[in-house]
Order: sequence, then C-alpha cells, then structure tokens
Amino acid sequence: MGKKKDKINVSQCLGLPVLSGHGAACDKMFFNNNKKHSLTTINCLAKSTSSELCLSGSAFDQHLYKDGNHFNIISFPNSSMTPRKKLQGLVAATVTPMTPDGQINLSVIGQYVDYLVGKQNIKNIFVNGTTGEGLSLSTQERKQLAEEWVCQGKDKLDHVIIHVGALSLPESQELARHAAAIGASAIAVIAPFFFKPTNKDELVAFLQKVASEAPEVPFYYYHIPPLTGVKIRVEELLDGIKERIPTFQGVKFSDTDLLDLAQCINKNEAEQFEFLYGVDEQLLGALAIGANGAVGSTYNYLGQKTNLMLQAFAKPDLVLARRYQFLTGEFLNFVIKLGFGVAQTKAVMTFVSGIPMGPPRPPLIDASEEFIIKAKAKLDSIVWPDGN
Repeated sequence: MGKKKDKINVSQCLGLPVLSGHGAACDKMFFNNNKKHSLTTINCLAKSTSSELCLSGSAFDQHLYKDGNHFNIISFPNSSMTPRKKLQGLVAATVTPMTPDGQINLSVIGQYVDYLVGKQNIKNIFVNGTTGEGLSLSTQERKQLAEEWVCQGKDKLDHVIIHVGALSLPESQELARHAAAIGASAIAVIAPFFFKPTNKDELVAFLQKVASEAPEVPFYYYHIPPLTGVKIRVEELLDGIKERIPTFQGVKFSDTDLLDLAQCINKNEAEQFEFLYGVDEQLLGALAIGANGAVGSTYNYLGQKTNLMLQAFAKPDLVLARRYQFLTGEFLNFVIKLGFGVAQTKAVMTFVSGIPMGPPRPPLIDASEEFIIKAKAKLDSIVWPDGN
C-alpha cells in the first residue's frame, strides 16, 4: 500500500495495534477491533471496483476507502460509544495548514491541537469551513483533514464539528457519511450558493438529504448569507425542522442580523437548540440575547482573551466584558482596514502560534509583508485587562 505509514500513524494515534502486509494481488491488514482483542482480517484486492467498505466492531468502526488501485483502511472510535458533551463556549474555526507549494499539511495538526488547548483554552473546533478554505479543497483533502483532526483531537478536544457542505449534493452526502464513519462530534452544512435555494422548503430539502446520510450525528445549519447570498431567515427555517431533520442540533449563525437570532432563540427555547454566533466582533451582543456559544476564526489566536470575556459576562461584570470586546474590535477594525480575510488570518496565526500555516489556496493570495508587520505591531500594542 502506498500510504502504509499514514495508516499506521492513524491507528497508533487511536491506540490500535496493527500488523500489515501486502503482496502482488492484495493488501492485508489486521486490526484489534474491540475490547476482547479479537482480530479482523481484511483482504483488499486491487482489482475491486468498490469505492468504500465498512465493518463495525463493538468498540471501533473500520472503514476502507479505495484510492486509485489501492485501499486505505482506518479505524476510529465508534461514535456511539462516547456520550455527547454539551457544546458551549468557544469553537475555533480552524485554518487549513498548507505547505509552501499549496498542499495540505497534515503534519502540524497535532501541534495545532496542543496549541489550541494549551495556549488558547479552546477545546472545540469547526473544520473545513470558511476559515478552513473547505470549498477550495478537494473531497479527498477534506476527508484527510477531517480524519487527522479527529485523530489528533482524541482525548484532547470535546467537539470536532466537520463542515460537509458543498455545491454538489452527492459530494456533501459523501462527506457526511465519512464524518459519521470517523466519529465526528457533529456535521454542519452551508446553503448551496451557485444554484441557490429560493425558499425555506428548498433549503430544508437539501439539508435533509445530507443529514439523512449521517442519521446518528448531530446536525448544524451553517448560516452565512454575506457569502452565500441565501437570505432565508433562520427564524423561518427552524419552524418544524425537527420533523424533517431529527438530528438537527442548532445553527452556526454568521450574520449581523441580531433580530433574526433573537427571534430564533425566543421561539425555540423548548427545543434546546444550540445557537453558535459567528461574527466575532459582535459576540457580546449575541450573548446578551441568549447565544450558547460562538464559532470564529479569532478564537485561534484570541481564544484565551475571549474566554475571559465570557467569564466576565457570566459573573456578570459587563464593564469588564465590554472592555475585552472593544479591544478585540479594535484589532479587527485595524486589520480590516488593511484588508483582512483567510490569507491574513493564516498569517496572524503563524506569528501568534509559531506554527507555519502556509499560503491560502488560489485565487486567494498571501498576506503582504507590510500587513504582517503592521498586524503584529498592533496586536502587541494592545493592553488587555488581565495585564498580558
């Protein structure tokens, strides 16, 4: 198998002993697939036409994906084995690390996880979203990233939400099945935005067809009308949605329309949906009307400061909470005037974390050296209430 080393790394990460061998006709792998230490043997004929096979053990799900004339096999903890923790607080919208030549760089994901947990006190992530350039990645790249984040986050992260939205319904469904197979905490789907849904029923029908491919995985709608142009109000969308999508868990609400968000929260308290706000510079306002938490790019490098804002809000010490929000806004206002997007976010993450995030995927271009110098100087100049 061409990727034997990667398979062993994934399995070792999950604590699975592996013995593998291969011959001219087939590859053979042995996995300890449950607590009783029984072995599963899988023979993968290179000539097989199947693109995916799936086995389940009492503790692990084993999935076999065809890659050219070979198969890759990975074992992940069965998602049904671990009770779901309540999602609250901050969720970092992860960037996708890339090599200088623009290939995804899986080798730094483990370091990235340790940095988020240890330096930013962040234990929830949102993978392959806007900040992660998900719609600029191939299906295979998105799967590889999802696998690596789930693997490296084992016993370290509370929630790994995988964004599986795509313009193609079959692609989105394939990504949903894959996320379920690897034990993702939840999946999220953006509205298709080339051929757009024009009303609630069309949008819900699309979401339902994706969610049904992962029938045991919590499902979030990713609402971001400034990018999709799909302006169907979430308040309208939520009416009766549990009947159509039983796994519906909540919304990643990336819009400045706090009236819509407030109506969603007010009308759906009994459903206990989770409303995760996605406009970082306005988070405090969203918290005031009842948002459960937040998903954002700034929590990659300002997570610790924003957590202090959440603590102040909970006390409640609104003067202190506002101070943190104002300072976050001061930095964002500064960099937005310079030109701020995914490429610039990757640059900020690189100089804050020390982890090379690499360039963005074209058509985006690298942040300029001038931006990096000015953004770093501005961030360093801010005096936070905690004195750091």
